[in-house]
Amino acid sequence: MAAQRSWWDAEAGDYRREHGAFLGDGEAGSDFVWGPDGMREADVHLLGEVAGRRVLEIGAGSGQCARWLRTQGAEVLATDLSLGMLREGVLVDEAAGVRTPMLQCDARRLPFADATFDVVCTSYGALPFVADAGAVLAEVARVLRPGGRFAASVPHPVRWTLPDSPGPEGLTVQLSYFDRRAYVERDEQGVVSYAEHHRTVGDWVRLLVGAGLVVRDLVEPEWYAGEAVWGGWSRLRGELLPGTLILVADRGALPGPSGNE
Repeated sequence: MAAQRSWWDAEAGDYRREHGAFLGDGEAGSDFVWGPDGMREADVHLLGEVAGRRVLEIGAGSGQCARWLRTQGAEVLATDLSLGMLREGVLVDEAAGVRTPMLQCDARRLPFADATFDVVCTSYGALPFVADAGAVLAEVARVLRPGGRFAASVPHPVRWTLPDSPGPEGLTVQLSYFDRRAYVERDEQGVVSYAEHHRTVGDWVRLLVGAGLVVRDLVEPEWYAGEAVWGGWSRLRGELLPGTLILVADRGALPGPSGNE
């Protein structure tokens, strides 16, 4: 995780300058976008009613989603592994004249008591970048109150099979859907500098269930982003194939004294 932290710290400024407006840093104030496809929480309400609820965003980056959730009346906390990304969030807050509570922490070891939050969410945060996503989901389940909602967007597993290109060349399958080897970048000394992990749809369902979460929906957004291009995402590909998978689950009831649900 040290490599991931260093990579995002180094990229934080450029990342926000390139994608910040799309994610909600523009003059409109704030937004909650589930991914490069352009699906917005304001339109789909996957988190349910958030006003008055305690909400935790993990892998928050510079806090765009958390900032929007505050405008909806949520008591929200944004967390991220990268201090560089959170510092960018502070700059956004200063420009907007707001304050978004932020905390640096590892999503695999959340520094909160059990059953603290009503909602936990992440938009492309944390889960794709850890080898043990089950550890993150176990922590999510632990800090959620019984009946609490979890929603997370990740790259759609079908994208793993295709080149990361927005044009026609990005429509030809080159990798096996079942090849679960991570995508890894190394520096000149051969040290891992970035990694992204692939899991199938079935893998994600089993991880959610294994963490004690009840799957409510698997959302595959259609293309809402017009002519926007973000890496391998584009209208050409988005109107043919899903680029994002949104996992929606609830925390089951805690075991009673007898050990029964």
